[in-house]
Amino acid sequence: MQEFTPIKEGKVREVYDNGDSLIIVATDRISAFDVILKNKIEKKGAILTQMSKFWFDFTKDVVPNHMLSVDVKDMPEFFQNEKFDGNSMMCRKLEMLPIECIVRGYITGSGWASYQENGTVCGIKLPEGLKESEKLPEAIYTPSTKAEIGLHDENISFERSIEVLEAKFPGHGEEYATKIKDATLALYKKCADYAYSKGIIIADTKFEFGLDENGNIVLGDEMLTPDSSRFWPLEGYEAGKGQPSFDKQFVRDWLKANPDSDYLLPEEVVTKTVDKYKEAFVLLTGKEFE
Repeated sequence: MQEFTPIKEGKVREVYDNGDSLIIVATDRISAFDVILKNKIEKKGAILTQMSKFWFDFTKDVVPNHMLSVDVKDMPEFFQNEKFDGNSMMCRKLEMLPIECIVRGYITGSGWASYQENGTVCGIKLPEGLKESEKLPEAIYTPSTKAEIGLHDENISFERSIEVLEAKFPGHGEEYATKIKDATLALYKKCADYAYSKGIIIADTKFEFGLDENGNIVLGDEMLTPDSSRFWPLEGYEAGKGQPSFDKQFVRDWLKANPDSDYLLPEEVVTKTVDKYKEAFVLLTGKEFE
């Protein structure tokens, strides 16, 4: 049997080279504030992988994506065991673009802090008098650069995203920047409307895109998981305050309240976190998580 070792290891994911495809494994590790925590969140990787699969299927008419299969039977024998079953996705190889495509439909987090300071989010002027967690008149696109592990991504303007892409793909900067912006907003609109109908508000999210061998823009990475998005329950939603969420906010809040934790979570925080992930999965897909 051929052995595989990861060609790339992120904070929570491992990437394996499978010749003409990649196999991306979502581990049960969890990170917060750019640090990998000492706990594992059991089943987290599988929930996120299956959620990405749901969204990739749901949006393939909007923009093509990199997913080939989440069935380990389609993968080399090395991956056909419990460790990889459910949390692995075989994907097309893409040349990834060096931009994180962030879209914000509601004002929260760092965007809310910035707005209180000067009325803008990532340099975009917003109407006066918005309240925390309020829905924006229309979703805004706020790209950032992709930082290496351990460094923070940097918010940039749309104009700067053109320059970044032009430097890497001469003659295509404006074309690629415009295409990924349009795709980001179209994906967000379709998915946020759907999620709302299922009782979940997608406050913001991020997408990543790459180029296939013909230079077409293809959606890569993960998609609309609680790790890459802010999900709020629609029930009880009220602008003017922070919202409870289905994502890592629970973990972040606990870490902020316990600065001496050395990034080790108590068992109850781990359990509550995975329960939240499962709840979001069930609401969105209409299926129990197996």
